[in-house]
Amino acid sequence: VQLQAFGGGLVQAGGFLRVSCAASGAVYGAHTMGWYRQTPEIPREFVARISDVGATNYADSVKGRFTITRDNANNAKNTVYLQMSSLEPDDTGVYYCHLKQGPIDYWGQGTQITVSS
Repeated sequence: VQLQAFGGGLVQAGGFLRVSCAASGAVYGAHTMGWYRQTPEIPREFVARISDVGATNYADSVKGRFTITRDNANNAKNTVYLQMSSLEPDDTGVYYCHLKQGPIDYWGQGTQITVSS
């Protein structure tokens, strides 16, 4: 399984941004896809996830501001989107796409998101 992340960049506080992650390879059955983030000061932490059937979970710090969705159309299968709004400087970090399938964790390359105050 390979994960390819798209998006990221610099945004002002209060702004919005969308990142996406496409999974390729042997993705099947029950699994979750989502995002974690990391800064030099804070270890990698959970942000949001969505299951193969659409169940979602969010970190308390992003509830009401971030929305995770997935595209199950054949041409974009296993693609998840993280829509981020009301961004805060504390949202700054490297965002990593994650997929968990059974006991195996897969990670994509990180994408930098910087929220300026």
